[in-house]
Amino acid sequence: MRYLLDTNVLSEPLRKRPHPGLLEKLAQFQCEIAISATVWHEVIFGCQMLPPSKKRQAFEAYFQDAVAASLPILPYDELAARWHAEERARLRHRTPAFRDGQIAAVAKVHKLTLVTANVADFRSFDGLAIENWM
Repeated sequence: MRYLLDTNVLSEPLRKRPHPGLLEKLAQFQCEIAISATVWHEVIFGCQMLPPSKKRQAFEAYFQDAVAASLPILPYDELAARWHAEERARLRHRTPAFRDGQIAAVAKVHKLTLVTANVADFRSFDGLAIENWM
């Protein structure tokens, strides 16, 4: 594994006009990407919040068939929790969103580059490799 995808990157292919550069990168690195359990939670929660519809069915099918079936889902485990706690303490005066910390922690402990469109949300984490493919 080389990259950990943030929710906004994982969801981009569902847009009416997905970013073509991102789609190219996803295809190029398809065997080198993973997601965190936190990102999986966010996309499942997002689907559950949609009213029953064809859109919801399409989103659920994409996340089940294209994502869960092909990408590793890495856990927020003891090592990630420790790193996250240390970073929260260090950043206590400007603490990032808890779920962003969880995602960052999974990337950091697995030595993966976090791919996100929200670079500013992760910039304060110490030693975290970040890329924006959009």
